[in-house]
Amino acid sequence: MAGKSQFSLLLTRRFLPMFLTQYLGAFNDNFFKSALMMLITYRLGDAAGIDSRILVNAAAGVFIFPFFIFAPTASDLADKYDRSDLMRWVKFAEIIIMAGAALGFYIHNVWLLMAVLFLMGSQSAFFSPAKYSILPQHLHEDELIAGNGLIQMGTYLAILTGTIAGGLMILKENGIFWVGGLAVTIALAGWLSSMFIPQTKPINSELKVSFNIISRTIEMFRDIVPMKKVFGSMLAISWFWLVGATFLAQFPTYSKLILGTDESVATSFLAIFSCGIGLGSMACNAILKGKVTTKYVPSAAYGIAIASVLLWYVSNRPPVPAGTPEIGMFEFFSRPENFMITFCLFVIAFCGGLYIVPLYAVMQSKAPEEKVSGVIACSNITDSIFMALAALGAGVLISWGVTIPQIFLTMGPSTFIVGLLVGLL
Repeated sequence: MAGKSQFSLLLTRRFLPMFLTQYLGAFNDNFFKSALMMLITYRLGDAAGIDSRILVNAAAGVFIFPFFIFAPTASDLADKYDRSDLMRWVKFAEIIIMAGAALGFYIHNVWLLMAVLFLMGSQSAFFSPAKYSILPQHLHEDELIAGNGLIQMGTYLAILTGTIAGGLMILKENGIFWVGGLAVTIALAGWLSSMFIPQTKPINSELKVSFNIISRTIEMFRDIVPMKKVFGSMLAISWFWLVGATFLAQFPTYSKLILGTDESVATSFLAIFSCGIGLGSMACNAILKGKVTTKYVPSAAYGIAIASVLLWYVSNRPPVPAGTPEIGMFEFFSRPENFMITFCLFVIAFCGGLYIVPLYAVMQSKAPEEKVSGVIACSNITDSIFMALAALGAGVLISWGVTIPQIFLTMGPSTFIVGLLVGLL
């Protein structure tokens, strides 16, 4: 892509339909999840006679679980069939699934909605290997950095907009009808955009799809581990998801208990984080000029580490006295002492974008063509494990009396070490 703007890819049929399809899918995932979490917290939890905190955490697990059980099958299907056809099948299934979501919202049935959440996780598990492994088939190697940068930018924009829209709409008057109808409409738009994705040649049409989850997963990892650069990039990506999940999960309580702010500040932190990752992802192509390399990934990791330590330092404040009125977003950002908090969060996210995009490009370009979908499937598994570890680790640390700023601090030295290890790839 040297000499060309990465946005020029958005003018090509070999990229734009896939970009729109994945953006709409990511938006719908987060739109539905956010609406469901809000509905559980404020209405359905009490109606079902179950602690809403338990249901919310269960919902997070329900969405992630399909990535464990369907990864091997998803990988085989992405190799056996035309990946564009597979994406179209998955997107058509999303329309039916979202129709079930609309019904669940209408009848206020939390168990139907949880089943829909599982199905949404399942269709995402089947979509991911096809999405990432089709990029090397449609893009030249010097376009992979640009393509992955746009994908990451679109994904985080979708997370931000979908999360905010779902949370705001569901509790409004007639919100369940708006959310249900919009979810189906977005799914339909995603399916229509997938119809324009150019077809690809199947990698191995004679491949026998394995339904033995354990043995096939072991086999896939056994193939990947000897590929030092690919396997190392996969684990480095999973570390990014652990760091990101740690920060995002702490924003609400960090805002309320440490900073004494209302929910608007937590939402603004999500916006800063999402925009930072998006901008960092976009900056990759300008820095690397299309070259697939991890040259600057260690530096990005060091940036995350330093900013995490600095965030801990500027967050060391006296506890907010009980009964103190919460401040809103405008008052928070108008206070000079809060500038460094905003700056640190943006730097962490921006460096995260610089960190993750080259690693995805390395996985796609350095793995043999017949192994790319398997690499992506294994990456999904390790990402899920690392995110689960983030939730478990933070919970354990908090139970031991560790403060949220101290949790941020732990991300500093550990990410610095990861940067050193990536430098050895």
